[in-house]
Amino acid sequence: MLHLIEQYGWSDTLRLAFEPHARAGHVPGRIVVQQREAHLVATAGGNLSARLSGRLRHEAREAGHPAAGDWVALSVKAGEDKATIHAVLPRRTAFVRRAADSVQTLQVIAANIDVVFVVTSMNADLNPRRLERFLAAAWQSGARPVVVLTKSDLCEQPESLAAEIATLAAGCPVLVVSARQDHGLGGLRDHIAPGETCVLIGSSGVGKSTLVNALLGEERMATQDIRAADAKGRHTTSHRQLVLLPGGGMILDTPGIREVGLVEADEGLSTVFDDIENLALNCRFRNCGHSSEPGCAVHAALDEGTLDAGRWAHFQKLSQELASSALMKSQVVHEVERRRLALLQKTYRTSKRDLRSL
Repeated sequence: MLHLIEQYGWSDTLRLAFEPHARAGHVPGRIVVQQREAHLVATAGGNLSARLSGRLRHEAREAGHPAAGDWVALSVKAGEDKATIHAVLPRRTAFVRRAADSVQTLQVIAANIDVVFVVTSMNADLNPRRLERFLAAAWQSGARPVVVLTKSDLCEQPESLAAEIATLAAGCPVLVVSARQDHGLGGLRDHIAPGETCVLIGSSGVGKSTLVNALLGEERMATQDIRAADAKGRHTTSHRQLVLLPGGGMILDTPGIREVGLVEADEGLSTVFDDIENLALNCRFRNCGHSSEPGCAVHAALDEGTLDAGRWAHFQKLSQELASSALMKSQVVHEVERRRLALLQKTYRTSKRDLRSL
């Protein structure tokens, strides 16, 4: 029988990466519940409540805090179920977004994931533009994106709507699911291989926790019905939690997010909007700005109706967002370097003044 840590994906590759920490007397663990102060970490000896060390907490201001799914190095207090996190192992993959209160700060939603289930419900809350944004971040994560359309029992023509969504899903699978009618859950399970980690990403109330309960075969996650007034869901999940599934895989439930601020997601954006980028290759001029230039293939497609105007406008918006983010990052790096040089010059002047006073 596998040890608990092996059930959560511990491998020979991770063991090799952990060797420097093992020599320092630390033990490995994986964050299975991410909370503000103390995380729940799975280790070979069981689950522990773990807090960041002072040094790591200071470093996290720049590099970001450990996230659900992260592998960490711990020191364990003898005879207690408490530990201290000293280091985070390098991530294979990560689903990130721009933090709500910062232009540049990255917020890691899930680390070391293999599949991103982008979940949206097939009711009035379905938003193709939001789905495109989520998919760009999902492709950028390094994991395999899968679109999951839930609550198909609330849609009159679910297959027709799924076909429309597939046209903007950049070739990733699109699943139609109804947990209430036990429809499509088998197809969902087929995307969760033993030992793999999956994450559910989507707005509040789209049915993420309901899907986890269906896959577990028990009502472990709290759920609520959608609001009748506007077809939007109520917030239920309050933290990120990684759970073991009967088939040997793992799934990470996350609080609902209405917006994913893109940061350094150029590849993801190119994948989601590859149809537009392929069109641009056919423009007469290589540096076509797609505004009023003659021979613009993009505008020809808009005029012919083969390119949706809303999709084109959203592509422009996301492209500008990424460009602004890159410019801001460059300015921040420049400012940090300016301050560093100013400090060095101040230290040099002080040392010279001290020497003259001797």
